[in-house]
Amino acid sequence: MTLLEHVNVTVKDPAATAAVLERLFGWHVRWQGPAKSGGFTVHVGTKDQYLALYTPPGGLQAAVDPGLHQSGLNHIGLVLQDLDAAETRIKAAGYVTGNHADYEPGRRFYFTEENGVEIEVVSYALV
Repeated sequence: MTLLEHVNVTVKDPAATAAVLERLFGWHVRWQGPAKSGGFTVHVGTKDQYLALYTPPGGLQAAVDPGLHQSGLNHIGLVLQDLDAAETRIKAAGYVTGNHADYEPGRRFYFTEENGVEIEVVSYALV
């Protein structure tokens, strides 16, 4: 079996995006520091899986190296058991949720955090 350990995403402010994920989903920063091409990365997640949130030196810009600009990221999907409790927590933090859908096999909604990263929150728990 192959498991996904991490995904590396280029964002405007890795520390700010990590703080949102910590506050709303109980994740923790596993590591942070200097990264590829003089950039900065924050690893945030659980002990087994995480997101590597990267920003290049000087901020986001068009570049030949795909790690030096933001493109191709549609959203980050997170699975939770209690979708309603998660939405209550997210709204209480000041975010607007939308694009709600009940679909086979689950339910979902989206919100965008302050650095422009869209997050899908989904539950496959029986209703």
